[in-house]
Amino acid sequence: MKLTRKEFLLTAAATLAGIAGTKTLSTVKAAADDSTGASTPRWAMAIDFQKCRWDQGCNQCVQSCNEAHNIPDVPQKSHEVKWIWKEQYKSVFPQQSQWIDPALTSHPLMLLCNHCGTPPCTRVCPTGATWKRDDGIVMMDWHRCIGCRYCMAACPYDSRSFDFADPRPDIVNINPAFPTRTKGVVEKCNFCEERLGKGQRPACVEGCREHALIFGDLNDPASQIRSVLRSRYAMQRNQELGTGPAVFYLL
Repeated sequence: MKLTRKEFLLTAAATLAGIAGTKTLSTVKAAADDSTGASTPRWAMAIDFQKCRWDQGCNQCVQSCNEAHNIPDVPQKSHEVKWIWKEQYKSVFPQQSQWIDPALTSHPLMLLCNHCGTPPCTRVCPTGATWKRDDGIVMMDWHRCIGCRYCMAACPYDSRSFDFADPRPDIVNINPAFPTRTKGVVEKCNFCEERLGKGQRPACVEGCREHALIFGDLNDPASQIRSVLRSRYAMQRNQELGTGPAVFYLL
């Protein structure tokens, strides 16, 4: 009897499954489960108002980040490059200032890229130089960046910087383990993806002496960040825009 192509494929698939047995079926099921992204982390950071001592002059998180990522100390304020920086509470949360404890509203806040769940920056980049990974980290490819700065215009958090000049002369001590950038590209916080790949925490988290920074996987119910978000009230910047920021501020 002559088999059609469809019948042949169905028969072959059934035969292979019978030969391989349960081990093959288990492998296929595991691959299918993995393809759903169930095991993929969703990295996020929480910043604890009560522990942060930035108002007392502490900026170890900034120093740790700058040293790890070769961030230049540009003397011209309008051309500065910033991955982590600080601003006053009232400029960060202007709508949530009136009824908040003045001890908090006078407190400077740590700011960085929010690694949005729906990042507007990635949608406007004409070269694909910025994109979001499956784990939520919004990345930059400096080799593909043409310096159009569309991503800077689209970002509602002002978390991207442009290298108006060669940044290397303004780097105090170059870290050979991390690439330096060139004139004419955009850069920003990358959640220390190069450290996460080695099982390490972000440089700013390790550098914080007060343990005010909590970093972890939102998809893991047992993670520290999920635990603290369950027990503390947290705010996100410009949450009404629907960007899904992955940076939380704990009151």
